[in-house]
Amino acid sequence: MKLTLQVNGRDMSIELLAPAPAARFQLDGTPTREAHVEIANPGVYSVLLDGRSYDAFVEETPAGLIVSLDGFRFEIQVKDPRRWTRAAAGRAAEGVQTLTSPMPGKVVRLLASPGDAVEAGQGILVVEAMKMQNELKAARAGKVLSIAAREGATVAAGEPLATVG
Repeated sequence: MKLTLQVNGRDMSIELLAPAPAARFQLDGTPTREAHVEIANPGVYSVLLDGRSYDAFVEETPAGLIVSLDGFRFEIQVKDPRRWTRAAAGRAAEGVQTLTSPMPGKVVRLLASPGDAVEAGQGILVVEAMKMQNELKAARAGKVLSIAAREGATVAAGEPLATVG
């Protein structure tokens, strides 16, 4: 899977060749690299790369990800052409928002129920894919209209999971 990244304002590309825990990847066409990645705690990843061990602290923000690694802070925006974008979400936020699975995975947590009032950016459910947890959030304040997924369910990429109106 090829992704475009913007890391601290610099454009980069990454091709994910194998998922975690035995991850293989290429950055900007460089030789293939391998890393062993484990989830130590929510938002904390233990990474073994080139014989060195790192703890990566990952925080999801409305603008993207903030990753703290070995004393350095990286602001990262991931651009996956198959995924919905925040810009498109802003335009679609006026009607009913349908939250879909970003990739094949498993629903690990429901954070809201039908009928619940939610604020912009509030988590609705969490999908785990390739050992990473993705919290799907409301684009705007509203009410959860439906949740089609249940905890433990396996979901396909693009599958509708919840609607917010």
